[in-house]
Amino acid sequence: MKFGVFVPQGWRMDLAELEDPVEQWEAMTAVARAADAGPWDAIWLFDHFHTVPEPVRETVFEAWTTTAALARDTHRVKLGQMVGCNGYRNPALYAKMAATVDVASHGRLYAGIGAGWSEHEWRAYGYPWTSQKDRMGSFAESVELIHRLWTEDDVVFEGKYHSVDKPFVVPRRKPQLWIGGGGERVTLRLVAKYGDVCNFGTGRVDVIEHKLAVLRQHCDDVGRDYDEIVKSTSLNVFPVESGADPVATTAKARGRYSLDEFAEIGAGGTPGALAEVLTTKRLTEHVERLAEAGIQYVIVYIPGSRTTTSRCSGSRRTSYPASGESGGRGTEVLVDAVVHRRAR
Repeated sequence: MKFGVFVPQGWRMDLAELEDPVEQWEAMTAVARAADAGPWDAIWLFDHFHTVPEPVRETVFEAWTTTAALARDTHRVKLGQMVGCNGYRNPALYAKMAATVDVASHGRLYAGIGAGWSEHEWRAYGYPWTSQKDRMGSFAESVELIHRLWTEDDVVFEGKYHSVDKPFVVPRRKPQLWIGGGGERVTLRLVAKYGDVCNFGTGRVDVIEHKLAVLRQHCDDVGRDYDEIVKSTSLNVFPVESGADPVATTAKARGRYSLDEFAEIGAGGTPGALAEVLTTKRLTEHVERLAEAGIQYVIVYIPGSRTTTSRCSGSRRTSYPASGESGGRGTEVLVDAVVHRRAR
């Protein structure tokens, strides 16, 4: 199993404690560089413009320009978006941008794409908020187009939502296409036809098992080898050592927020969802269950990761402050409990 980690980008209010945008950028970059020095497979970004759980006037760095910049600030880790919003970029432009960033990163790009869901952002930025049927229709055409533009020359396409007339998507690249979402009729069928990696379930084993069964059937229907597709999910966790006080351990990472607010923001504003404060034992057991369900890749969002930047390297030689003294050992506990253990 491989593991990736989200960098603090602002979307989940994880840069709000810093006032200077340059300082915010450097805090994000510091986490990326620390992850680059550690055991993580990739660093990840969200493709959003406004904060959650409520849109407020705070910094949120744009996904693709940030991906390109971090590609030059790192050397080993791969870089991805979980996931790019189809409605924000023409698919031909998306294909060109991804090819460019893949070259800039020396082949380290994971290209994420999803249908998009944030009505507030779409309307705020002037993107037409159409019906779900039309958004999914546009998404289906886009995924097909992106795949073809990376693998064919002189593509001509005239669809209901998109059209191209022999665009030169050069340099010629074919980064891994990560398709996010668990829609059973459209999204999972697109994974079966075009995807290299799927992502869904937010760590829920029961949901993952069901969705993977649906994906397997789609693969059978279209003649795709199910085992070719990497299966991934995402977790929102703040790992702590057994017996640690959650309030004291998360203090620095939480900043001005209560523990409940911290958990809500850390889950990205998803209704009914919370980021969990988990012990090493529980987290390890959960990852084992995910592996048994068929998950091969886990992307982790750690609330407050910018406050424990030095820990992202995963070094076992680092001297850690006592719980409560610096906001706890969230990142290094995750590395010790999961990354090193699963790598054995």
